[in-house]
Parts: sequence; C-alpha cells; structure tokens
Amino acid sequence: MDTGTLSQQYAAHFNAKPELIVRAPGRVNLIGEHTDYNDGFVLPMAIDRAVWLALRPRDDEQVRLFSLDLGAESGFLLTSLARGSGWIEYPKGVAHQLMEAGYSLRGFDAVMTGDIPRGAGLSSSAAVELATARAFAAISNIEWDATKMAKLAQKAENEWVGVNCGIMDQMASAACREGHALFLDCRSLETRHIPLPRGISIVILDTSTRRGLVDSAYNERRSQCEEAAKWFGVEALRDVSVEDLGKWGLESGLSEVAFKRARHIVTENARVLEAIDAMEKGDVKRLGGLFNASHNSLRDDFEVTNDALNLMVECAREQEGCYGARMTGAGFGGCAAALVREDQAEAFTQAVSAAYRQRSGLEAGVYVCKASAGAGILQE
Repeated sequence: MDTGTLSQQYAAHFNAKPELIVRAPGRVNLIGEHTDYNDGFVLPMAIDRAVWLALRPRDDEQVRLFSLDLGAESGFLLTSLARGSGWIEYPKGVAHQLMEAGYSLRGFDAVMTGDIPRGAGLSSSAAVELATARAFAAISNIEWDATKMAKLAQKAENEWVGVNCGIMDQMASAACREGHALFLDCRSLETRHIPLPRGISIVILDTSTRRGLVDSAYNERRSQCEEAAKWFGVEALRDVSVEDLGKWGLESGLSEVAFKRARHIVTENARVLEAIDAMEKGDVKRLGGLFNASHNSLRDDFEVTNDALNLMVECAREQEGCYGARMTGAGFGGCAAALVREDQAEAFTQAVSAAYRQRSGLEAGVYVCKASAGAGILQE
C-alpha cells in the first residue's frame, strides 16, 4: 500500500492530515496444523499483505473508523462499549481488552484498508486486531510488547467476537521478523525467529472454496484429540512422542479414529522441529518433503482437506521448481502453500493456475509471498 495514497484518502474523509500510519500483516502457517490447541508447535510466517490504519488522535473518547474496502464508517465510545455486530467488533474488542488490562486509551479517527484476501485463512481478522492495538499503543504512550498485545488481541477474538481461535495468528501478526518464520511453542509461548532459506518463495494457492461446517468439525477433532490425550495419560498430545504411538494396540480403549487424530498431531509436532532444522541448514529439499508429509497426514489421518485442496496440492507438486506443497489453515477449503524456487515462481504460478482451472473449473488466487515483519509504525 502506498502510504501517500492512504494519507490522501484520510484527508479526503476527515479533512485533516493523519499523524501516523500503522500496519499489521496477515500470515501463512508453513507447518504445524491443528497442533496449537494440543499445546504443540507451529511455524507461521507473516506475509507481505497487511491491514493499514492512517490515524489522528482525538482529545476525547471517541473512535471513528472508515473502512476504504467496505466504503463504510463505524465507531464507538471508549467510555461505553457495548457488543454489536459487524467488522467494528474486532477493533472494539481490542479496545475493551486493553482497558480491562489497565491501559488508559485515547480516541482516534482512522481510515483502514487491507489487501489480505478475506476468508482464505490468512488471518485478516488478526491483522485488524494488531493494527488497532498498534494504533492505540502509539497514541496512548503504551510500550509495545508483542507477546502481551497478541494475547490481548486473542482474548478480544475469543471473548468479545466469540471466535475460539488459538494464539498463533495474533503472535505471527505481532511478533514476526522480516525474512524469518516464527517458531512458536503454544504451551510456553516461547518464540524463535527461523531464517527462511535463500532462493525460495512461499506461494499461497487459494482454491476459491470456502470452509463449510468447520465449527462442528473443529470441535469434533478437538474432542477426539482430548480423548486420545486422556488415553495416553497426558495433559495434551504435545506430551506424546512418536515412539509412544507404538503402544497403541497393546491395550484396548482408544478408538481407531482418535488414534489417527493423535498420530497426525504427534507426527506434525515432530515435523515442525525437523522443519526448523532443515531451514537452519538451508535444506530446501528436506523442507519440501516435510510439507508433503504434513499434507498427506492432514488428508489421511486428520481428514480436514477437501477435493479442491487435494487437487491444488497435486497440481502444485507436478510443477517444475516446486519442492513441496500442503494445505494451510483449518482446512475444508481455503488455501494451500507451496515451497518454490524463487527464479521459477512466476512460471509456477501460471502453470499451477492453468492446471487447477482445467481440472476443477475454478479460478485460483495465487500470491507469491515474502516473509514480512510484524505490526509496526510506518510513518509518524
């Protein structure tokens, strides 16, 4: 986004110049799917698609937000927050959690825009939350603590908006570093910045199918994982090793379906740790193999892919320069991610789009992504 254009849009709407511009990115999860609510490991990367806010502080408690993308203005008073509906609930929930945590906030006027495809599983909602938190922190003299702000943003989504998400999306949007993925231990919230190997691109492949019945399927998977953890006698599947899986069958009591769910989580956690090792050694081929193994496990053991995702991954794997591909996000539609040679990324996107169109009759959205930094101030 050109900040000059955003400043002009602000001036046109509010008849004043913005005092600062903040941004917060979307994310793609490279590997570690459905491990977050099992206290496991994830490896997201902030992408160079984001939400931007141009804003100017006010001297009262009013917050006014104009969404360029929706062509709509909405707002709220910090002194009398009440739940409503629509997109404004995300910024409102963040304001509520910041004040609940004891922060004193100033109001502001802002223009908001973004280029993260909505509903594709790239965390546009977390980007809105973190851009809002970054804006409030900047004008209210709050020291920016990425982990603390991510936790408050997650709480806003869980408790105010009512979406039961894990911490990964907010942590990626808040804390990532340019050129790196973020290793996150979902139990301790310990993080490490893992450099992306040189000469590769992450290509996001949007199947143009959207998730249906995902809540009931998600809750079902969650309870199956809890059933398996109980059977293994551990707090969460994070505490089960690949070797422990071999004990299945020696005793009765664990259903086959719960075992398959457990096998995905346990092997996926192992794949995340192996992916970090591969990335640190620059072993792109091995990393691609882990992408492939992850997708196969999500398809066969966790059963959260759909026909479009499986087809997209097949189309990607067939192309020259592709090291590996997997579904990313909750599943049942949305996006896949491919690990592609940087110098072949353009040819790859054209070939995979054509192959997917021919075999599915659908148009793919294809985004070649760079690993970007977490939420920040662009201009003061």
